[in-house]
Amino acid sequence: MNILVLNCGSSSLRFQVIDTDAKRIEADADRGLASGYIERVGSQALITLRASGRPADRRAEPLRDHRAALDYVLRWLVAPKTRIEGLRALSDIGAVGHRVVHGGEALTRSTLIDAAVLAQIEETIDLAPLHNPANLKGIQVARELLGAGVPQVAVFDTAFHSTMPERSYLYALPYQLYRRHRLRRYGFHGTSHRFVAWRYSRLTGTPRDRVDIVNLHLGNGCSACAIKGGQSIDTSMGLTPLEGLAMGTRCGDVDASVVEFIHHKEGMTLAEIDALLNKQSGLLGLSGLTHDMRELLAEESEHGDRRARLAIEIFCSRARKYIGAYLAEMGGAAAVTFTGGIGENSAAVRQRICEGLDWLGLRLDTKRNAAAVDGREAEISAKGSRLKAFVIPTDEELLIARDTLRVVKKLAKPA
Repeated sequence: MNILVLNCGSSSLRFQVIDTDAKRIEADADRGLASGYIERVGSQALITLRASGRPADRRAEPLRDHRAALDYVLRWLVAPKTRIEGLRALSDIGAVGHRVVHGGEALTRSTLIDAAVLAQIEETIDLAPLHNPANLKGIQVARELLGAGVPQVAVFDTAFHSTMPERSYLYALPYQLYRRHRLRRYGFHGTSHRFVAWRYSRLTGTPRDRVDIVNLHLGNGCSACAIKGGQSIDTSMGLTPLEGLAMGTRCGDVDASVVEFIHHKEGMTLAEIDALLNKQSGLLGLSGLTHDMRELLAEESEHGDRRARLAIEIFCSRARKYIGAYLAEMGGAAAVTFTGGIGENSAAVRQRICEGLDWLGLRLDTKRNAAAVDGREAEISAKGSRLKAFVIPTDEELLIARDTLRVVKKLAKPA
């Protein structure tokens, strides 16, 4: 079945078309047929389209909204000159899988979208005001353009973390705030953390219910996840994706009184402070240069820039703290895993995060670590290291496609 995977942001649309079925899942033989993304929806959009095995096609077109953006993608997919095997008409798309950021407490597994599910997603808008409205737009326009007969499935970022115990997800605030408003930690990047747990299981031959790892998803957004028995028992992101690790532009953990302090000292509104914490902090705020880790490493290496070095050190120190905290909470683990753009591609950052963890039994192999870049899956720990380390490139779109197939075909979820 050809599954169209959609990820709609406030002014963006990302997609993949993946051919999968029960046999392909079992053999890890799913086929990516096409992918791409559109940025700046609502103006002169920047479009990148790629059919499998061919160079990317980049162009700019005026696209007024998400409906126009998806219509553009669909017409390109079935155009004769695109020549995608097995995709000649829109009727060849069997189902649509949507990344939905927040499912709240009610939506804790991938599910077929109907009126009741749409209503529940709408109820969580207060918890994800920047993300869920855009996700809902994607669902609406896909139904309009493909017809109500094409099943659609929602796959939630928060779902994997629904197994967290109360001690992990509750804040030490008056309990009535949780009862009234469901004010709690939800966690994000759940689909990525779940993929890595599954892939680690396959890679090492570990039964899924015995997967004990600390996974670091490091990109522009970053999160750590304590995975015990194959389930999330704690994660660093909270009510929103702001909490936890230092990130590209997000501050991560910070004293809550900072908000009031900035308000009085700088005269900033709550909305302005929220923008500062989410869009002007992290690597960007610390360095004063960029949120791109590659550029910061280059600045440090070539010019010895002090603030670039400081930003990198804080980024790595925060990640190291969470590794230690989660290993203590879990009573130990088998491995630390790295994923995400930085986690998959920066050997230098992985090395610096793991520095000083020898006493925990974690030692990296310098050559293995240096070779594990550009999407390479590898063990990077040294021979004899008691706590292993792996680089496992994430593939959230693949997991969304597989979940969509399972929901539509009512297949059993693998152990």
